[in-house]
Amino acid sequence: MTGQNPDAVEIDTSKPHPARMYDWFLGGKDNYPVDELMAEELLALDTRGRDMARVNRAFMHRATRWLVGNGVRQFLDIGTGIPTEPNLHQIAQQAAPDARVVYCDNDPIVLAHAAALLRSTPEGATEYIQADARDSESILDAAGEILDFGRPVALSLLALLHFVDDEDGAAELVDRLLGRLCSGSYLVLSHTTGDFDPEGAAQARALYRARGMTLRPRTRVEFTRFFHGLELVEPGVALSAEWHPELGEVIDVPGHDPIPGYAGVARKR
Repeated sequence: MTGQNPDAVEIDTSKPHPARMYDWFLGGKDNYPVDELMAEELLALDTRGRDMARVNRAFMHRATRWLVGNGVRQFLDIGTGIPTEPNLHQIAQQAAPDARVVYCDNDPIVLAHAAALLRSTPEGATEYIQADARDSESILDAAGEILDFGRPVALSLLALLHFVDDEDGAAELVDRLLGRLCSGSYLVLSHTTGDFDPEGAAQARALYRARGMTLRPRTRVEFTRFFHGLELVEPGVALSAEWHPELGEVIDVPGHDPIPGYAGVARKR
């Protein structure tokens, strides 16, 4: 495992962290009152916060199944979050026991639970890197010890880029990460949007800003730009809940308004 000793982890509980809030939305226990407080404030803006997290996770499961079914055996998942079974490597290795998976996150609490992420099949491999997503070169150098960049890799940035503003280089980050991957690799993205409730999205951004964090919901057009130069697989950019529903685990959310998130998978030429 790359990174510091889990026994030496120091967790800042004075301010919320997106990974721990996501854990709270999924019903996990690895979060703190400060995370729960902000999550509840977000629920006051949109009561479907838990559904959003579940929809995003279900998309990850379906996308992983699609990738394995199309021959991918290597995965680099950045912004992993706190382990909630089944994890990406469990989905991948269930279908392809020789799949190799590298996870990366910057929250120390994820490091404390990294052992759960490292339970690989004998035929495959899993590894965890403790690093900030923007430290792309360090991530790629460490991942290259487990993954063969001469063969296709699926790069997953799930519910991550909406925490990186344009001015902080969100598009450049994607380009740097993809730059080391060979032809035939894939980019897997999911992202929140304000397309269906601009006022609510603006309030959520202000809430994050007040806590010293970034939230950058993007329009469908803005999200699609992350795939420039790549070949989007069918059905292209879609609502997260509607991407290949035949692969299972579609979350039934009451009401008529769509869950405000887009997703897509694209192949590097």
